[in-house]
Amino acid sequence: MASDVGSPRREQTPSGAATTVPQKRALEDDHSPAVPSPLNPENKAASRVQIQAPEDTQQAAVLNREKRTKKDSFKKREAKAAAGGSDSSRATPDPKQQHKEPSINELLPARYKLAPPKLTDFEPARGPVFTSHHEVQGPEGETIEFFDATEHVFNKRAFHYTHCIADPTFPSMFYYRQTETEPYAAHMAFEDSASHVYFDRQGRHVTTDKGFRMSRANVAVREGRWYWECKVTRGTLREPSAEGDNKAHGHVRVGWARREASLDAPVGFDCYSYGIRDVAGQKVHMSRPKDFFPPGEEIKEGDVIGLEIQLPSEHLHRKIVTGHYNPAVDLADDEPSLEAPNIIRDRIPIRFKQHIYFEKIDYHTTKELEDLFSPAPVASAGSSSPEPPNPNHPLPSLRTLPNSYIKIYKNGKDMGMLWTDLFAFLPPASKQSTQSGAHAGREALDDGTVGYYPAVSVFRGGAVELNFGPDFWFPPPGSGLPQKQQNGVGDEDDVDMLDDSSVPNQKPLRPVSDRYEEQIVEDIVYDIIDEVGFWAQDGGKVIDRFNLTAKDAEKLLATGVGGAQLLPGGREEIKELVQDD
Repeated sequence: MASDVGSPRREQTPSGAATTVPQKRALEDDHSPAVPSPLNPENKAASRVQIQAPEDTQQAAVLNREKRTKKDSFKKREAKAAAGGSDSSRATPDPKQQHKEPSINELLPARYKLAPPKLTDFEPARGPVFTSHHEVQGPEGETIEFFDATEHVFNKRAFHYTHCIADPTFPSMFYYRQTETEPYAAHMAFEDSASHVYFDRQGRHVTTDKGFRMSRANVAVREGRWYWECKVTRGTLREPSAEGDNKAHGHVRVGWARREASLDAPVGFDCYSYGIRDVAGQKVHMSRPKDFFPPGEEIKEGDVIGLEIQLPSEHLHRKIVTGHYNPAVDLADDEPSLEAPNIIRDRIPIRFKQHIYFEKIDYHTTKELEDLFSPAPVASAGSSSPEPPNPNHPLPSLRTLPNSYIKIYKNGKDMGMLWTDLFAFLPPASKQSTQSGAHAGREALDDGTVGYYPAVSVFRGGAVELNFGPDFWFPPPGSGLPQKQQNGVGDEDDVDMLDDSSVPNQKPLRPVSDRYEEQIVEDIVYDIIDEVGFWAQDGGKVIDRFNLTAKDAEKLLATGVGGAQLLPGGREEIKELVQDD
């Protein structure tokens, strides 16, 4: 019959020797499991499990036939793809999923279309205008004149400003690069201070006639061991002259602060700063004062307070904030690394009165640290965590730095560790304010300004004098730092200088003044890197958008033409900033 054609007939059940029963073949040396596992990820599964073929060829064909893979229906595959299932690769590709967000290492600085620079933009940047405000008498009888620094921009409303200048050698960056103004040294930053804070011309004396105001220095430390000191020139009186006199000319707090710390509050107000107050010598962090100095020890006029900080290497720091820190391996922090920080600076030149600045998005407080700081934290999804801050905390902003500390000295006397296990600050532990549009998702970039800054807070007449080195009134013991000439600083005749050789992973102590010079070098290098990067985006050639050359710039500057005139090719002016005091 036709139905019998080609149909295999059933064979009789074999009754012979057991050798006709199919047997599994013996494992060979190069055997690979059918399913890969984490222990053998490189092995490829065999296409099928082979067995010993029986003598009968028809039965061998049936047994060796490859099993069909059961395929899902089209709708089921689409559903798996939408849910992110493991078999979604068989579904119709989604064009929206073809675009991958670039990693941090693939991002480049934002590039803006700018108007041509003015002639005055090529002139050296100018500092603030100083107007005499008042004079006070220091603890040694010296006269200190304080000035109101005006005609400069303030870092506020989530923006950070640095001076810039037009330079013909940077055409791919639209001719603008970063620069500095006088005084060319480490000092308290006029732009990075609260309003109603008064300085001397060198930015080394600070005071106010209002409530607590804070000022940050113009240098930040990111790794290593650093030291600076300050002298209380106006504060708690050592001996009131007569009964009924005020016991203080004002109050001060000193310490270290991050970019996120509020300038309208004292040092130690939030999670982003660590400080010590003159009253009773208490340490303050997150607005929680704790006794630190021995009873009867206070910070009074004429006292010199030294502040030392130690931070781990940036290589270890990045391991911590990215979740790759292993205390059993990385605690020593002695692994050599040639890895450089990936600095990405999104900035745009803006004009403020007679100055020109780079405007950047500043770093903002995070919800996790706000909840930690709040006396009665409000639970929110993904923010509150019962686990205390530690290097391996699930949330990057709550991770701490091992072997980090802040130490304090009073008139050369080691008063002990003020704080240990400081909060990490490298992104994503620190994040810039939320952006929208084309720059969304760039909040966790490192623009080179994160770190711990020397910071001081003054209250209603309190005043301090800053000394960033390299010559100190009271250098720490064993540091090798030079000591400057002094007259009558402090009241101790014998200074107790303790050795800190017992501190683990001790690093060489350096003055903060050295960090200023490092920052200048870093800014120059980053400007060159940005210029080369933009040059590469332009196809490896210089595009002169304004028909400007170095010779043209020199010629235009030599003419002394008014600053309102634009260079050739100009059509409009860059943005001008207006700030209210």
